[in-house]
Amino acid sequence: MPAGADSGAGAGAGRVSAARGAERFLRHIALERGLSANSQAAYRRDLAAYGAWLAEHGVAGLEAVTPDTLSAYVAELGEGGLAPASISRRLSTVRGMHRFLFEEGLLETHAGSAVRTPKRALRLPKALPIEDVEALLAAADGDDAVGLRDRALLELLYASGARVSEVVALDVDDLLAQHGGGDAWHDPERALADGGFVQVTGKGAKQRLIPYGGYAGRALAAYLVRARPAMVERGRGTPALFVGPRGGRVSRQTAWLVIRAAAARAELTAEVSPHTLRHSFATHLLAGGADVRTVQELLGHASVATTQIYTQVTADTLREHYLTAHPRAS
Repeated sequence: MPAGADSGAGAGAGRVSAARGAERFLRHIALERGLSANSQAAYRRDLAAYGAWLAEHGVAGLEAVTPDTLSAYVAELGEGGLAPASISRRLSTVRGMHRFLFEEGLLETHAGSAVRTPKRALRLPKALPIEDVEALLAAADGDDAVGLRDRALLELLYASGARVSEVVALDVDDLLAQHGGGDAWHDPERALADGGFVQVTGKGAKQRLIPYGGYAGRALAAYLVRARPAMVERGRGTPALFVGPRGGRVSRQTAWLVIRAAAARAELTAEVSPHTLRHSFATHLLAGGADVRTVQELLGHASVATTQIYTQVTADTLREHYLTAHPRAS
């Protein structure tokens, strides 16, 4: 039994159960921190797993949790084969709840303050070579309504580096033309042919503008003119940019299937997901000379440290090219 699991601990009137503490914390992040529904669901799963572990080990309430209790929890997660990144995320959630309850006066101590986060192995993002990205995009070349939509979707994912959840949440009004370039609703071919900007809503409901080029602009214009109107007519009418054959907004799962199908047609051997295009976007920009702070802004990363992992990818690529091409490299 881990430290702090005394069945008599915290038996007074001030006992805070794991379920009660979790609900208070979840209400806080929903109302005050503006996290997305997906993030809230992840927090809820992590706290439910933590509560189940405490109950299994006889910890009667959160006031009975000590640093040793949390250390035992982390150790057991590791012994169960959970990846360091997943352990770090769960511990971060649990520590956040304990900190919140302590600051609210519901707990007398913050048990998580002395528990170290496990070291995370450096996992370099998987980026496709530029020629593979071009093959992937070329594979989405259907001339029917769905094919035009799929090409526009893939072009925009790579052109913007936006998360797939951000792209499927876009409305037509979020497409902004170049200055004086017209209206995406009424004249998309004129408005979008030379590229423009897209306004996405990221984590924490933060909005950012991302430019996109002519390839994505022309694919979007073709879709908006030749495909979307007929698809929307079959539904109830929606401002959504990307819609399905029945007129409803495209889901993340549909976007994933679109990419997988295009990768299969392109005969790519690497595993390709929506995040692969985001990784490729960042890596290719840095390799082309973009500043890391600019890439951070485009990706919507809160910290530049998150973006800097891509610089390692670029450095490895440069070294590989050097060793291959320089006559005195070895």
